[in-house]
Amino acid sequence: MHILLTNDDGYFAQGLQTLYSVLAKEGYQLSIVAPDSQRSATGHSITLFEPLFITKHPLEHGTGYAVSGKPADCVKLAIQGDIIPRPDLVISGINNGPNLGTDVFYSGTVSAAMEGVLLGIPAIAVSLAAFSASDYEPAAHFVAKILQEPKLFRSGLLNVNIPPMSENEWKGVRITKLGKAVYENVFEHRKAPYGKEYYWQAGTVSPEMDQETDLYAIQAGYISLTPMHSDLTDYEKLNQIREGFATLNFTNT
Repeated sequence: MHILLTNDDGYFAQGLQTLYSVLAKEGYQLSIVAPDSQRSATGHSITLFEPLFITKHPLEHGTGYAVSGKPADCVKLAIQGDIIPRPDLVISGINNGPNLGTDVFYSGTVSAAMEGVLLGIPAIAVSLAAFSASDYEPAAHFVAKILQEPKLFRSGLLNVNIPPMSENEWKGVRITKLGKAVYENVFEHRKAPYGKEYYWQAGTVSPEMDQETDLYAIQAGYISLTPMHSDLTDYEKLNQIREGFATLNFTNT
């Protein structure tokens, strides 16, 4: 299996390099195409009005490129730019910090994986759910276990969040839905030394009460596996809208 590795923390980020090392030992054919620097919270943005510069880095097991763009750029370039053989799977991560609930809409990690899905390749987004974590080995070995069961990733996107603790401390694995990330104290109001006011965006996530969500699973010490897809259509509302247009004498096509 040929796997494309990417992320939003940058080519040399510890999470990505640890994942590469673990999967290389498992014998997978690997390519890395990742941003050349930190690109967190860039969502699904792409670069249109600037060139994308690439720097090739030799790998013992595969080929690596650092790209001067966003995470989605990296996946598009890898697949549509033919700089690597077409992969069988895209893995984005291991991210430094969680990608849970509605925060996935801002996530460069999840967006890179979703770009693979949009281009017809299944994908996994992997996050270590704490910004202070430094040991990515347990998470990387868990990804290797996932790869032993193709049913888990053979279509769509699997969003994986892993508690930042040793494997024997995990409570288990839960299959979850996306929660709703609600933040408290989102903006901190500050004043610069010369009087100019500014805001710093941060905040803490409110506790999640819905036990079926990814947010709750991580709070409780479980690994969260959330299946996602790229179709945002609200199918339940389709007929309502058609009926509404009919009453306004619009042509229903």
